[in-house]
Amino acid sequence: MNAIKKLAGKKIAVLAADGFEQAELDTPLAALAGCGAEVALVSLRRGRIRGMHMHQPGDLVRVDKAIDDALASDYDGLFIPGGYVSPDILRQSALARAFVRQFDAAGKPIALLSQAPLILVSAGLAARRTLTSWPGVRDDVVNAGATWLNRDVVRDAHVLSSRGTQDVPAFVQAMIPCFAGEPAAAGPAAQSDPPQEKPLEQPNQSLRWLSAPSFGTMLSLALLGVGVVAAQRVRHKHAAAEPPALPDAPAQETKNVSQ
Repeated sequence: MNAIKKLAGKKIAVLAADGFEQAELDTPLAALAGCGAEVALVSLRRGRIRGMHMHQPGDLVRVDKAIDDALASDYDGLFIPGGYVSPDILRQSALARAFVRQFDAAGKPIALLSQAPLILVSAGLAARRTLTSWPGVRDDVVNAGATWLNRDVVRDAHVLSSRGTQDVPAFVQAMIPCFAGEPAAAGPAAQSDPPQEKPLEQPNQSLRWLSAPSFGTMLSLALLGVGVVAAQRVRHKHAAAEPPALPDAPAQETKNVSQ
């Protein structure tokens, strides 16, 4: 089969909620579509969900199927992007946890990015697994009984995990053979890597470059607010000074007199 269409005929469910990391959805989805996979976005509600670029709003993406109408038996694999909000929302949903358990019980490929392994933790699926994740949730993963490795990608049987946006190219390269059903190359490790000595720079850089309103902008908004309040007071004053309207005089009835 042509390598470009390695996933032809495969149906992949993408589980996400509001607050997913935009780059962690867009790039893997493009790769899946480019390899011939049919992709369906599954979420907790119908309509559209909002992505994020770190701490800034991203795009709205249309949901293909609500979680209460989705079955793992309809798909060949599951992909869960990360983000600071989406995995936290999903792990609180009994339906989302059950959906992930269905894939695991069937031994179907599950691919997880950055904070997404937290859903495995809440679903009771992290114990005795070897995973990686966003370093900030390393302790959650280890405390749930998993072995945590500080690597760009880690594959343990049918579960593939990656640290985050910085590792998306390596994640995509490993994701395609995982969803194609190719066996894992190496066995799990026996011991977790230590925690980070210091946080990664990515979120800090994002916050550092967020634009702050200038003094002129703040002054303009304050003056605008004062103007609106003053205009309302003038309107109320004029309304109170106007004399009350007199009621209309009752119309005189006209009698028809027959001659």
